[in-house]
Amino acid sequence: MTEKDWELLIALFEEKTITKAAEKMYISQPALTYRMKQIEQKFNTQIIHRGSKGVIFTSQGEYLVQHAKKTLKELELAKNHINNMKSTVEGVLKIGVSSTFALHKFPTLLKGFITKYPNAEIKLITGWSTGILKSLQSEDIHVAIIRGKHGWHDHSVLLDTEALSIASKTPINLEELPYMNFIHYDTDPYLQSTYRDWWKQTFATPPKITMNVDGIETCIKLIKMELGFSILPSICLTNNEELRQMDLEINNQKLIRETHLLYRSELENLKIVEAFIQFVKDYYHSDLEDHK
Repeated sequence: MTEKDWELLIALFEEKTITKAAEKMYISQPALTYRMKQIEQKFNTQIIHRGSKGVIFTSQGEYLVQHAKKTLKELELAKNHINNMKSTVEGVLKIGVSSTFALHKFPTLLKGFITKYPNAEIKLITGWSTGILKSLQSEDIHVAIIRGKHGWHDHSVLLDTEALSIASKTPINLEELPYMNFIHYDTDPYLQSTYRDWWKQTFATPPKITMNVDGIETCIKLIKMELGFSILPSICLTNNEELRQMDLEINNQKLIRETHLLYRSELENLKIVEAFIQFVKDYYHSDLEDHK
């Protein structure tokens, strides 16, 4: 079994169809089918059933998938430790980043890191902070940059804080907000609960939600067309000076959104991880505190 075989097996398990797995792995469907048959012959057992709705793994197949994941993690660990013995910073660095941070802040940071460490091989995933945290907890990534509160009990570095703000193209009058069109967007559950709690403490009636959109960028475009208002992290409003903004407050205290760098203690000794952590700290402030 080669590393590629294990990757193909995992891809098929995750995608559930030969077509999608082949596309993901950039090989032809016949080639993928051939490799699966070879794996079955090697272990002298059937590992998949092909049905009308896709591929179903047998119990033996599911066992092999778990073994494949473990094998690839051990192989990656061995590669990282070997790279760690070298004098240069190199190897694979798996990073998970909040979508909003990835859109507005991370490209510049990542470009600087790669420029300084050209031998680093970056594997990046983005998504809601809750999903990124799960990837860190399951050890699918080395480091995470997430936003909002979190239940991480290992290393955490506070990188930045920002306000949560009402955004509107027209002047903002708090008393009029319950009667104005509210644009709701899909976002991290913690952020949604934060501004919902603020609304409940501020108004006796629910917001007048007239639009539900799939992301912040769409929401901002609708606001610019004077089709309603919304509540957004101020990081999203940096280059939108034409919009009126009002920070959320409860008892004269601003509601803020935090950005944290998270990682596991046992990975500190890997040069590639250590280099990234230090680079991020230096990128923001040299005196950032690392909490555990």
